[in-house]
Amino acid sequence: MHRINRLSPVRLDIELQGRLDADAMRALLEALLRESEGIEYGRMLCRVRDFELPSLGALGVELSHMPELFAMIGRFDRVAVLADDAWIRRLGQIENAVIPGIEIKVFAGDAA
Repeated sequence: MHRINRLSPVRLDIELQGRLDADAMRALLEALLRESEGIEYGRMLCRVRDFELPSLGALGVELSHMPELFAMIGRFDRVAVLADDAWIRRLGQIENAVIPGIEIKVFAGDAA
């Protein structure tokens, strides 16, 4: 299950569960880019539950969308990641350190 909901003019919620293949990644990125249009100084909540590493095809799709993703992330000031898996929380901490202009906070706990 992968879901993106725009809750307000500045709030986007993302739910990720399971594994992403190339087609699912393409659909997810298209929805993310579409739903984030027009956001300025946005807030994002990302709930991650039972998530598996994406397929190589999915990673290729993500890499092909990097310019658009960097432009999109610039629309947000703060991101909260709620995940039970330690590797996802660590990835969020790394992204916080390397992506300028955005504050990413990572929390453990039930992502349901």
